[in-house]
Amino acid sequence: MLHAGLDLSRRRVDVCLLSEQGEVVAETAAPADADGVRGLAERVARHRQPVRAVIESMNGARFVHDTLEELGWEVLVADAQKVKGLAPLACKTDRIDARVLAVLSQRDLVPAIWLPDPSIRRERELARFRLHLVRHRTTLKNRIHATLITFGHPCPVSDLFGLAGRELLDRLAIPDPWRRNVDASLELIDDLELQIARLTVELKRQGADHRYIPLLVTAPGSTRLSSRQRSATSNASPRRPSSAATPACAHASSSLVPPTAAARSPSTARATCAGACSKRR
Repeated sequence: MLHAGLDLSRRRVDVCLLSEQGEVVAETAAPADADGVRGLAERVARHRQPVRAVIESMNGARFVHDTLEELGWEVLVADAQKVKGLAPLACKTDRIDARVLAVLSQRDLVPAIWLPDPSIRRERELARFRLHLVRHRTTLKNRIHATLITFGHPCPVSDLFGLAGRELLDRLAIPDPWRRNVDASLELIDDLELQIARLTVELKRQGADHRYIPLLVTAPGSTRLSSRQRSATSNASPRRPSSAATPACAHASSSLVPPTAAARSPSTARATCAGACSKRR
């Protein structure tokens, strides 16, 4: 098996290929698009060996993961923070990052994260985008309330954006450009209300029989819709975490790269001693 470390940037993917014995087979790069990733898979296929690739979790990692898995690779997405803990680097470049990821794969120390399947990703995107629209709507409403306070207009109605509240806003004397800003905000709120209502219907239809909802609705103040959103955006993994994420693997991987300058400092070394060894002669 070949072990591939992939470091993704905006324009290219740096690749390091290692053999089972840890020898460097090739170091190359490919454009960071669909054609470039497919071309990379074709070049590596000439070695006629199965490939396990590792890429750090970042924006675009899922695209590379899905594309290479369709081409027959085994792809792991590594937790970026845990990779830094396992392999601290004094010198950090894209090629070095790719080699470190390949070494982690070759030594079976990849702190892999759980990657949801495409159907769960679609559910999460719906729920997260609805939350984004709701927050944007709230921001616009707060801005209108702040405008009324600025010009000393009280709000005698319970819902400023209901029927009575809209009539009140039309009657209020607000100078320009605040008047135009209020009118534009109201138009945006109406558009957001329509988009939120559509997403709400779709979420309710998709989450009618979700297995988490009966438990989540028991929380105070929870509704079926809010429970559906929490179940879709939850980061819980149905599998047990990899043993590579345990502290024991961090000790086992201490020989991956040279220690940093901070790890070699005498003050740090003295701080780890205990008893009479820590006293100066």
